[in-house]
Amino acid sequence: MPDLKVIHPEVTWAQRSSSTEPERNYLYVNIKASDVPKESASLKITPTNVTFAGDSGKGVRYEASLDLYGEIDPENSKVNHSAREVELVLRKKELKEEFWPRLLKTTQKIHFLKTDFDKWVDEDEQDEAPEEDYANNMGGFEGMGGGAGGEGGLGNIDFSKLGAGLEGMGGMPGMEGMGGMPGMPDLASMMAAGGAGGAEGEAEEDMPELEEADAKAQGSAKSSKIEEIP
Repeated sequence: MPDLKVIHPEVTWAQRSSSTEPERNYLYVNIKASDVPKESASLKITPTNVTFAGDSGKGVRYEASLDLYGEIDPENSKVNHSAREVELVLRKKELKEEFWPRLLKTTQKIHFLKTDFDKWVDEDEQDEAPEEDYANNMGGFEGMGGGAGGEGGLGNIDFSKLGAGLEGMGGMPGMEGMGGMPGMPDLASMMAAGGAGGAEGEAEEDMPELEEADAKAQGSAKSSKIEEIP
């Protein structure tokens, strides 16, 4: 059996923070280990470290050990193992409004670590993040439980499908138009009828004034002609 090529997977991350709400105080960490079956992967999460290893079955073994900048709460963290990556939502232990300055304890530049710009928001804009934010819609993710050791916490739900039904208001029952709601009249018809009625009313009120003005203009013209006759 040939030796496996051991490589460090790419890791992307983003975060949210809160000083009052634990469920809004977390890290997104994605380990890009494609084609690693769940049954051949191992994942261990402690308050200060995340360790992952897995064989792709294609002669590649991924290994990663991440010493975190601060402490997390493994029991309230979540994980999803897909065919492309291992996705983690790690609960920060300390409730704090400020962001972590970096993901890892080391201050050295790490070539495999990148910002996840799809999930990142600036610290002063995080309250404006949509409610369907990833960490608040983790129905398919599994909790890490007591200590988060071994393979027991790996789920198998496609993270990209979360919130798929929120693509537009048209996907919500009864929201195709105001007329689709029980007991509600057709708003478009009301506007059309009101607009037409209002236009006719204005036209009828304006007509006498126009006729009177026209009559006066004709009278003035006749008077001018009479005065011009020698």
